[in-house]
Amino acid sequence: MRESQPLRVLFVTAEAAPFVKVGGLADVVGALPKELRALGHDVRVIMPRYAPIDVAKFGIREVDGAGDLVVSGSTVRASLAETMSGPVPFYFIECPRYFDRPGVYGFPDDTERFLYFCSAVLAALDRLRWVPDVIHCHDWHAAVVPHWLHHRADLPPAAQQAATVLTIHNLAYRGEVDPTAFPEWLTPESLYPGPDGGFDLLSQGIRDADELTTVSERYAYEITTPEFGEGLEGLLTSRIHRLTGILNGIDYEVFDPATDRTIAENYSAADLSGKEACKLALQQEAGFDVGARRPLAGLVGRLVDQKGFDLIAEMLEPFLAEIDLQVVILGTGEERYQDMLRQLAARNRRQLAVYLTFDAALAQRIYAGADMFLMPSRFEPCGLGQLISLRYGTVPVARHTGGLVDTVIDYQPQTRRGNGFVFHRYHAVSLVAALSRALETYREPDRWRAIQMQGMSEDLSWSASARRYVQVYDEALRVHTQPHQGGLSGLE
Repeated sequence: MRESQPLRVLFVTAEAAPFVKVGGLADVVGALPKELRALGHDVRVIMPRYAPIDVAKFGIREVDGAGDLVVSGSTVRASLAETMSGPVPFYFIECPRYFDRPGVYGFPDDTERFLYFCSAVLAALDRLRWVPDVIHCHDWHAAVVPHWLHHRADLPPAAQQAATVLTIHNLAYRGEVDPTAFPEWLTPESLYPGPDGGFDLLSQGIRDADELTTVSERYAYEITTPEFGEGLEGLLTSRIHRLTGILNGIDYEVFDPATDRTIAENYSAADLSGKEACKLALQQEAGFDVGARRPLAGLVGRLVDQKGFDLIAEMLEPFLAEIDLQVVILGTGEERYQDMLRQLAARNRRQLAVYLTFDAALAQRIYAGADMFLMPSRFEPCGLGQLISLRYGTVPVARHTGGLVDTVIDYQPQTRRGNGFVFHRYHAVSLVAALSRALETYREPDRWRAIQMQGMSEDLSWSASARRYVQVYDEALRVHTQPHQGGLSGLE
């Protein structure tokens, strides 16, 4: 089988840990290539070099002999840099006009920035002296690459034979574009229109990639339905035989309570005493009354509707008024939720601590110190929070959606099986009911420890998922040799 042969795979991404992180995409691209290289494959990553990325800290240097990149369709020059992150080579597209900015996303010209990035990636292939078998693109920022490989005649030879895989991390972000604004890069007659008659870059990748993946098996099904398909369910259904759900993992070198240097005391499933020390330290840091048996819930995530903050806004204050529960929330997001949480924290200082920032070390302390972890998501392609919390013996309270379905098993008192507490209906009352069940069970230490043990015993690593990606790469190479169908069967 082809799987036994080493593959050359290039990841094309907008972000990657440890260099820059906005969401779970960075964690995936920071961890999966390492696991694939451990399986014997030559996996490399290319991304923009944003201003916040510390060149000296990461040892980033210009690629020898690469010189300036002449980017097709643009008079703006770029250069190519490189470094290593563990065993993985990373390449960076350097272009001050587009990437020398204080952040990663959220600029009016984001579509233009990532069209330029993708064009620069293809230009860089001629300079790497390394030819990928597979180009693995991530989300809308890289989705135009498979489209161009089928519709552009000016591609470098190194790109022409590569198979393509597109991973959809979140279908809600699609990269809307007016093709008439970028005639040097896009031709309307080759583009697939979206449900509203407009155009977006993710749709083009969905249509033209050799293989598609999403970040959980449940989400792969959900995006073919009207409820979660964002208007693209017809296109996705037409390509369902090329669509695979592969659950994300977590990097065990980073997320391990037995070795984590950011937490108050290390612990393991064999000895949980250190977790109590982490809880007491988190209570003290949050300004709460300190007590080992006072229940403490954590929440780390973006402050947006997707993550269930409309439910949090409705239920949290009245729930705290009735129940002796401490809650620590960490995240940034919509201003209305930031304002709401500031006000709630000011009125409930003894029970609620809110940190409106991104702080990776504090996130680790919350995962380690909390008793339970809240994930009331409206939708969740995969979710990393519940995976990390399970690893740290922190019991998730989660909604039945997306990757949460694949990872959080509702606790059943009769059988004593389950690793968390699950609710189905997207409603504040349902969240309250699940959290109340969790608190009731928390009062029984033996039952609670059994739930913790089940979660900590789960294999949440990238090992099995990496092997599934290799199978997808093999299939992409097979499909790539066949006449291109454009993914439109059933739509024309």
